[in-house]
Amino acid sequence: MITYNNLYDNGNMKLVASLGCVKVFEHQRDLSVTPSSAMAAYYASEMNVRKRQVLIELNGNSFTVQAGAMQWTAGAVSMTSGIKSVGDFLGKAITSKVTKESAAKPEYQGNGLVMLEPTYKHILLEDLSQWGSMVLEDGLFLACDSRIRQNVVARTTLSSAVAGKEGLFNLCLTGNGIAVLESPVPRDELIEFDIKDDEVKIDGNMAIAWSNTLKFTVERSSKSLVGSAVSGEGLVNVYRGTGKLLMAPTM
Repeated sequence: MITYNNLYDNGNMKLVASLGCVKVFEHQRDLSVTPSSAMAAYYASEMNVRKRQVLIELNGNSFTVQAGAMQWTAGAVSMTSGIKSVGDFLGKAITSKVTKESAAKPEYQGNGLVMLEPTYKHILLEDLSQWGSMVLEDGLFLACDSRIRQNVVARTTLSSAVAGKEGLFNLCLTGNGIAVLESPVPRDELIEFDIKDDEVKIDGNMAIAWSNTLKFTVERSSKSLVGSAVSGEGLVNVYRGTGKLLMAPTM
C-alpha cells in the first residue's frame, strides 16, 4: 500500500483538467529558483508559461505513452514495449519514419499511478468516441488508452502535402478511449468546427487535428486567378465533408 503526500494536496500543483483516469496538473510557479532566475520565473508564471504534468490512474487498464515521457510509476504497474511481433515492429518502424513518431511506445498496465514528465506545452484530453478517427499533426501525441489503434494515413492528394507545406503522412487514432495531446496553444484558444456536409478553408497549417472522415486538399482561395490575386490569398487548406476539426488561430 502506498500513501501519497504532497501530490494530490500540493498547493502549487493545481488540477486544471481531468477525463476518466487521466488528470492534468499545472505548476503555478517554479519554486526551484535562484535569485538570478527569480524574475524570469515570476513573469513566466504571470504569462501562463507553466509546467504541466499528466497523471494516469491505472485500475486494471493500460495506457500507451510516448517514448521517454514517463517520469515515475507507483504501485503494481508493469511496462511492456508495445511490440507484439517482428511484423508489428517493422510496421511501427515504417510508421515512425513517415510520421516522426517513436517506433516503440511503451504500454503501462496494472493498478497504480503513472506520472509523465513536465512540459510547457498545453495538454488536451480528448474522448475519441466523439471523433471516431482523429488525424494528428506531427508532435501532438503524448499518450492514449491502449485500446486505441494507431495507424498512418496518407494525404488524399499530393497537392495537400506539397502546396500545404505538410508531410505526406499523419498519425491517426481510431477507437474508443482517452487521447492525451500536447498542444502549442491552450484549449481556450482552440476553435472547434463541427462540420456536416460542408467545408472549412484555412490560410495556413493552423489545423492541429481533424476527423479522418474529412477530405483535406489545397486549393486556390478563388476559382479564378484574378479573384485569388484581389483577395490577397493564394492557396488555402480545405477540409471538406462531415467531421470535427481543431484549429489553433494564434500559432
